[in-house]
Amino acid sequence: MRLTFTVLAIILSYTWYVAPRAPRGSAAVPIVLIAALTIWCAARTGDWGLDWRALLPGLRVMALVTVPAGLAILLAGAALGTLHDRRDFLGTFGGLFVWAAAQQWVLQTLVLREAQRVAPARWAILIAATLFAIVHLPNPFLTAVTFAGGLAWCAIYARHPNIVPLAISHALSTLAILHAFDPDVTGRLRIGYSYLQLGS
Repeated sequence: MRLTFTVLAIILSYTWYVAPRAPRGSAAVPIVLIAALTIWCAARTGDWGLDWRALLPGLRVMALVTVPAGLAILLAGAALGTLHDRRDFLGTFGGLFVWAAAQQWVLQTLVLREAQRVAPARWAILIAATLFAIVHLPNPFLTAVTFAGGLAWCAIYARHPNIVPLAISHALSTLAILHAFDPDVTGRLRIGYSYLQLGS
């Protein structure tokens, strides 16, 4: 899992050390590095995350998972009294879809695939979801939800290898979270050192 741990090192180095000290726009460097590593991995394995035969089955399973999860998130927000409206649903969804697709592409075509080479199927899903959650430390909310989401998304991809349904699920789930909870609950969706700065 050399590429996976290289990607993990790049992300953690950036979120914990570089981002607090670097000027804005510095995220372009780790993004390009991770994209290059994922492209190299995909070129070697032939898995680009876009098996179109898996699209419709993946969409069906995604809906069965995402709709109940989204409703549960919204109900939790209503119970807490933090459920609220947001402007520009489609514009926000579009941006979230692109970001979600990028995350799912790395998670599935690189992290999960490398985990599958070193562990049995169920353990590979657990390993990939755990590494996905670790990236979101020390934010307890994001760590928990990305672990749960990672388990579901990796399990779906293992059967239906197309990232489009997963990106839709990821984006819709994030939208539900943004509608359901205040930034105090979500930690403003920050990770790494920037999360620790929220209290300062």
